[in-house]
Amino acid sequence: MINTERNPEFLNSFLDYTATILNKSPNTVKEYNYDLNRFLRYIMFHLGITKEKNIDQIDIHDLTLDEMNKITLDDIHSYLFYLTNTFQSKPATRARKAASIRVFFKYLTQKGLISQNPAMNLETPKLGKRMPKYLSLDDSKKLLAVADSEDDRNKERDYAILTLFLNCGIRLSELVGINIKDIDFSENKLNVIGKGNKERTIYLNKACINAINSYLSVRPKTGIKKGSEDALFLSERLERISNRTVQHIVKQELLKAGLDTNKYSVHKLRHTAATLMYKYGNVDIRALQELLGHESISTTEIYTHVDNEQIRNAVEDNPLADL
Repeated sequence: MINTERNPEFLNSFLDYTATILNKSPNTVKEYNYDLNRFLRYIMFHLGITKEKNIDQIDIHDLTLDEMNKITLDDIHSYLFYLTNTFQSKPATRARKAASIRVFFKYLTQKGLISQNPAMNLETPKLGKRMPKYLSLDDSKKLLAVADSEDDRNKERDYAILTLFLNCGIRLSELVGINIKDIDFSENKLNVIGKGNKERTIYLNKACINAINSYLSVRPKTGIKKGSEDALFLSERLERISNRTVQHIVKQELLKAGLDTNKYSVHKLRHTAATLMYKYGNVDIRALQELLGHESISTTEIYTHVDNEQIRNAVEDNPLADL
């Protein structure tokens, strides 16, 4: 639940707009609220609108549109520098916050709430290319083997969770949101709701179907909390499993498999699935983009650069290599 009571009215109008018109997910709206709250508190301090020196304690409720009209591009740059200098914010973090500011001012300008858009020429902080971390094929098999060999009452559930992550490249929020009715067992496919509330189809292989069926055979059938009756994965409290619980499950399984939990996480399992499909499955980059639910193919292209073995082999196989 997002706390908007102390927001200025125009910020809450923007959040309503992003949720209803732009169809952004609750998590995205929550991020907008957090990012813009911090930005507006800094602006009040930076422009001398408040006497409060502790930025975290500044109340933005009474910030006016007249004061918003005074914000310039230089003020926004000053905020991004503040994030870097005070919090050592990484380029990716600053890029996200710049994107929040950009869409916010675009809304205010289009609605005629302010006269000019100070973020119109705001550039995105340059991002260095980061290679995704992922489990090797052997480590992936080891992780699944450890989960499958456990003598635990949640063994089937936890194994099914890992199997979906490693075979489908599914996001955490997508896995938690799966309902039993979303699975078409006759066609071996699953419909999930991804970023931006976009629906996509994921085709399930034999390992996924077997793992899901194994879990469904032991999944509780009575006592399930109201509202969670159709959820695929249930917690010990017999309600839809939470993000945090899934993260805890994955961390514990990684530890049991002797894998570094500082290096690997739920999201790294998504990277692992994508990398293994590209490396061993000869998957077309466009098909991989569709499967992962990436809006831009540039996001998917990182997986075309992670396989150093293929690059090495390509050089070794050059017909001029032995001359």
